[in-house]
Amino acid sequence: MARLYLVRHGEPAGNWGSSPDPDPGLTDLGHQQAKATADRLRLLTPKQIVTSPMRRAAETAMPLAMSLSMQPHIAQEVSEIPTPDNMSMQNRGSWLRAIMAREWVDMDPGLRRWRDDIVAFLTQLNGDTAVFSHYVSINAALGSAIGDDRVMCFSPAHASVTILETNGRALSLVELGDTAQTAVR
Repeated sequence: MARLYLVRHGEPAGNWGSSPDPDPGLTDLGHQQAKATADRLRLLTPKQIVTSPMRRAAETAMPLAMSLSMQPHIAQEVSEIPTPDNMSMQNRGSWLRAIMAREWVDMDPGLRRWRDDIVAFLTQLNGDTAVFSHYVSINAALGSAIGDDRVMCFSPAHASVTILETNGRALSLVELGDTAQTAVR
């Protein structure tokens, strides 16, 4: 069984609709959170590091990658939930809040496929892996592990670590990460 350490990115420098940058990096606190998470994960000796291509996730992965002398693998499969092409950044927050109140069975086929792709990608990882990802992505994986069809099963804090295992066929929950309320804008 491979252990998967799902890390939510550290505190971002901006959120959807509140920042002109659609892909913000981390705040100073976010960088501190990333270092603290790296200190914890370094002791667990993951064999590989996977990160979303989004800056906030990649910046959160860097302290661990540097301390273990590893090059993170960039994986679109663990990136942020895709926003509809015709949606403005100002409207994304209300769209996302509505999505998070629903169940996957009620989603359009494209979003269900996105969720299924995350689960399939994580299930096939070999060896203990640190995966730096996002709020809804982590919820999608957790929901699969515990058989919960809600889009939002829990509220992972910035830089929290949720531990799952994979046997190559399914995900199972080992330990939930820290929780915190997150403003979705």
